Amino acid sequence: MAKLKHIVVPHSHDASEAIQSAEESSGQGIRAAWIGLAGMMVTAVLQMAIVAISGSIALLADTLHNLGHAVTTIPLVIAFRLGRRAATKRYSYGYRRAEDLAGVLIALVIAASVGLIIWESIDAMVNPRPLTNLWWVFAAGVVGFVGNEIVAVYRIRTGRRIGSAALIAEGQHARADGLTSIAVVIGVIGVWLGFERADAIMGLLIGLAILGILISTMRTVFRRLMDGVEPGVIDDMAATAATVDGVLGVDRVRVRWTGHRLEGDAEIAVTGTLTVLEGHRVADRVEHELLHAVPHLESVVVHLHPVVDGARPNDLHELAGHHVSAKARAAYRAKVAAQR
Repeated sequence: MAKLKHIVVPHSHDASEAIQSAEESSGQGIRAAWIGLAGMMVTAVLQMAIVAISGSIALLADTLHNLGHAVTTIPLVIAFRLGRRAATKRYSYGYRRAEDLAGVLIALVIAASVGLIIWESIDAMVNPRPLTNLWWVFAAGVVGFVGNEIVAVYRIRTGRRIGSAALIAEGQHARADGLTSIAVVIGVIGVWLGFERADAIMGLLIGLAILGILISTMRTVFRRLMDGVEPGVIDDMAATAATVDGVLGVDRVRVRWTGHRLEGDAEIAVTGTLTVLEGHRVADRVEHELLHAVPHLESVVVHLHPVVDGARPNDLHELAGHHVSAKARAAYRAKVAAQR
């Protein structure tokens, strides 16, 4: 399968192809955001009309969260568009971090909606409000679930395809909205059975559930802001680099997300008798294999460490070594000694 993919898919990985790939993924993200916005707005408008004639707190909570998602779509689209801009001397790595900042803004907006939902729910429990048009509320709950689930599936699939944590988070929140719509239906059933505070209680549970999902889904966004990656990525990159002809060992691999693309660097050991041209060819092969093996990897810088008489010299970085902390120098020397 891998060989077939290698034949069918172009694999030059030159600069123009990398930019084209990033452009395409950003375009897919923007399209998913707009389509999701349209679906959520239709659902929210229908629900808001029913809130006005029914007074349902649970449905109000569901509708407010839908509107919150609609609002956060705009900064997400802006972030995708910013990420397509070329790097400058001031922002030499480009503008893709704007996508992670949009994820933080999404978290703040949703947190505000959770606060409002919980406040309204507690007030409704203390001061019960009569509900009317319960069949309409019931129907709105069903429509909300179907509409949000369609948006969730589309956004999550697109987010995973392009590697966007912010878009996946938005999709997961849309799915949470769909589940809260089911809670609206349960609240209506409770009122039908004679429990007048069932609607308010379900509204409160909706707010708490959204809060829990918010905390869980935003971990990915904050991890990326701290340059964290998913488990196994570094190990897979090191294993791939180690299989390349001419590589004697892999000393270090680093990688981080910038928006929905990965950038990294690798330090590999090669025999010290290679010419500059031969060493460059080994580094090029390592880069090529990594770009094929790691999804969403935009670029990787490969640094060579020469091995002389079966060992790495202690003075490989003699000139720059005094700029490195004593702890880092000691760790590197211990690593060199262990590999002899």
